[in-house]
Amino acid sequence: MSGVQKRIKLRKPRVAGKSLTVNPGRHEARCSICSHPDREQIEQEFISWVSPAKIAEEHSVQQAISRDSVYRHAHALGLMEQRRRNVRAALERIIEKAGDVDVNASAVVGAVSAYARINSRGRWVERSETVDFAEMFRRMSPDELDNYAKTGALPEWCKAAIGATAGEGQGPVDET
Repeated sequence: MSGVQKRIKLRKPRVAGKSLTVNPGRHEARCSICSHPDREQIEQEFISWVSPAKIAEEHSVQQAISRDSVYRHAHALGLMEQRRRNVRAALERIIEKAGDVDVNASAVVGAVSAYARINSRGRWVERSETVDFAEMFRRMSPDELDNYAKTGALPEWCKAAIGATAGEGQGPVDET
């Protein structure tokens, strides 16, 4: 058994939900990325969702680095959380490639839809719109109000403001 295998075997198991602290001085002294001339570029590429394998391949010319060393460095410096918050960058890459590669429409629409729901902080936000019916009724003419009272039909300008309703083929309205 080699020294590396012994070290891996002797490590304490990670406990789910608990973060392990890293000694910054020890990490920096042993990390091939910390001493790499392209360190800032490597970190930025990682945060921008470039594959760690690709990062290692592109930057190991000057100094040997591996996919694993990229991940170790990212965990030690807290880059994983920055990368998670920057999920929009990954979606942007998918959307940009849509014209260059064969992808199905649902993959592109899904990426665009997800992109639209992620705010600048990297948080998923469900967008919702509200309609002020009281204001709409105030804007209706007496004839439109009378027609609504008799038939239940809204004027066309109201329908455009509200959007498609369940009665227009959109299926049942989910009140939950």
